[in-house]
Amino acid sequence: MSGFNYEKDGDGIVTITMDMDGPVNSMSAEYGPMMKATVDRLEAESDLTGVVIASAKKTFFAGGDLKMLAQVTSETAGEFFEGCEAVKADLRRLERLPVPVAAAINGAALGGGLEICLACNYRVAWDDKSVKLGLPEVTLGLLPGGGGIVRMIHLLGLMASNEFLLEGKQVDPARAKEAGIIHEVVASRDELVGLAKAWILANKDNEDAAVQPWDRKGHKIPGGNANTPSLAQMIPAAAPMLIKKTRGLLPAPEKILDVAVSALRVDFDTALRIESRGLTYLVQTAVAKNMINTFFFQLNKVNGGASRPSDVEPQATKKVGVLGAGMMGQGIAYVSAMAGIEVVLKDIDKDAAIKGKGYSEKLLQKRVDKGRMTAEKMQEVLALITPSADNADLEGCDLIIEAVFENMTLKHKITKETEPCLAEGGVWGSNTSTLPITELAEASINPENFIGIHFFSPVDKMPLVEIICGEQTGDVALAKAFDFARQIRKTPIVVNDSLGFFTSRTFATYLEEGARLVMEGLHPIKIDNLGKAIGMPVGPLTIQDEVSQELSRKAQATWVELGYADRFGDQSQYRDFIDWMVLENDRGGRHHGGGYYDYHADGSKTLWPVVVDKYYKPEVSLADEDVKDRLLFRQVIEALKCLESGVLRTVADGNVGSIMGIGAPVWTGGFIQFVNTYGLDKFIARCEELSAAYGDRFDPPAIVAEKLAAGENFS
Repeated sequence: MSGFNYEKDGDGIVTITMDMDGPVNSMSAEYGPMMKATVDRLEAESDLTGVVIASAKKTFFAGGDLKMLAQVTSETAGEFFEGCEAVKADLRRLERLPVPVAAAINGAALGGGLEICLACNYRVAWDDKSVKLGLPEVTLGLLPGGGGIVRMIHLLGLMASNEFLLEGKQVDPARAKEAGIIHEVVASRDELVGLAKAWILANKDNEDAAVQPWDRKGHKIPGGNANTPSLAQMIPAAAPMLIKKTRGLLPAPEKILDVAVSALRVDFDTALRIESRGLTYLVQTAVAKNMINTFFFQLNKVNGGASRPSDVEPQATKKVGVLGAGMMGQGIAYVSAMAGIEVVLKDIDKDAAIKGKGYSEKLLQKRVDKGRMTAEKMQEVLALITPSADNADLEGCDLIIEAVFENMTLKHKITKETEPCLAEGGVWGSNTSTLPITELAEASINPENFIGIHFFSPVDKMPLVEIICGEQTGDVALAKAFDFARQIRKTPIVVNDSLGFFTSRTFATYLEEGARLVMEGLHPIKIDNLGKAIGMPVGPLTIQDEVSQELSRKAQATWVELGYADRFGDQSQYRDFIDWMVLENDRGGRHHGGGYYDYHADGSKTLWPVVVDKYYKPEVSLADEDVKDRLLFRQVIEALKCLESGVLRTVADGNVGSIMGIGAPVWTGGFIQFVNTYGLDKFIARCEELSAAYGDRFDPPAIVAEKLAAGENFS
């Protein structure tokens, strides 16, 4: 049979090797008929001893067909539901065969892949870093719809299943065995099928081996059912706690919890049907469509190199120089060394460079303490970092990244001093967050090999790198920066040159709009709360304190100096406000003694009373929806302007960059994708309402009307 290869050996064991069309096995349109025909044949077999489910692909099974899922509408929901039920019915038949069924897991088994494995009586996996097991559907706004929730509840219980169902946690085989998801691991992929067959033969006379735990008489769910006193007390509080965490913006976790609790209350097969209803509901939501589009299709496109010059050979970085051992520089040094790259961490003072290396030592020691790294490996990584104050140590670097203060004159000086140390053909990168690369490259002797490589803080945790091409940046430099980002396990987006580029320019509107609301008289606590209510990680005032008002003031001063004072509209009022905070009141931000908030030794914070006394007006009444839309739409509009002006090269870069670099609410799928499901016509109308009420900064960008007239979305 094409796709599911069927082979019966002399012991009566049938091995089904999944080898579907395309690079991976998945629950595509061809899967259902193949699985049904396979189970039909197994049920008709004579002298059947057992079944092994294996894969001919590098991955065991990749899961559902997301393209198909994203296209489900209210008109096709009934058909989709019946399809879910058909998938479940075949897996139910598979696990009810009168002989043991084993899964030989040779690669990643995520989502539908793990659901197939859970329908097997025995699961053995290759103990390799390429093998991951989990149910990540929640990260795409969905739930496991092939029996994953119900089987995990019956296998592990409600509490132990939480991290896999509600968080979408993926684990390696050793951790999966420890959790009770699989039964055994093997050191070699070649052992898998043999061990699975050996287990079948060893258990051919054991009737229980062919019966799933939940189908055995007297089965009890680990940890108890909904009537167990401890769970009965916990369940009513679980939903409010979850909503507090998701802020009510993500329907998938709530629906997963609902299905999981139902599985504690009803019989197994009824719970499976409830699970199908849950998935059918979720696939129709805008949130799921947004998340699937960005977190799967567009993220794969970005990481796959869609913005990388295809005709440039791979550009691996062997030795990187990092100039400036401050917060950004020390983070770049750490992630580079973790990727096995030789690093020269240079500062004007060697003690400062040594201190910068200490940051890596601290992070590595934490890994050792948690058992995630050996002490020997820690020393290997640290040995890759050379702290220095001597330009000579930079000789031979094939990449140098400057990470010093945002000052054009200073950056020009450092470029002229150290660029000659680059190896032949080496690339110079600037970790600037706002300054135009074209102007920074004026100090370069080789501007075609000069590029922006913008990291986000903290570098060891933030997944994004924004690569900025100046007017003269060449393809080799772009390929070098892109490949370096992938080498250090970051996601790179590629944008064109501009003041503030994409991420800083867009993010700044969130901070500015928060400040405008303060000046209009709204209470600061309410502003921050409504920022979180739209799904931003924190409110605009809190994040301004973290970024620091001092940094914003200096950036604004630099823009004025360069003649860019009001490039993005009239910001004079905002500049005056920041000057009032920093220059008149010494409120430069959290790390400068305080900003909107006072920060205390015990980790708590309280609102700075002066800002309330000066600006808060109890009589001011703004609709919550207006405040939330102002905080969100300012960023969306700026992202659209970046696309319209060519700063953003692709919609994918804009969506991925806004979520990973700016903290855009995940339910939106990114600031540009948000417009698609909000509706282009509705978006224009809402922008016009906001513009009439609050100012022309909310005018809808012309590109939206152009797309609407063409009958297109942003894709």
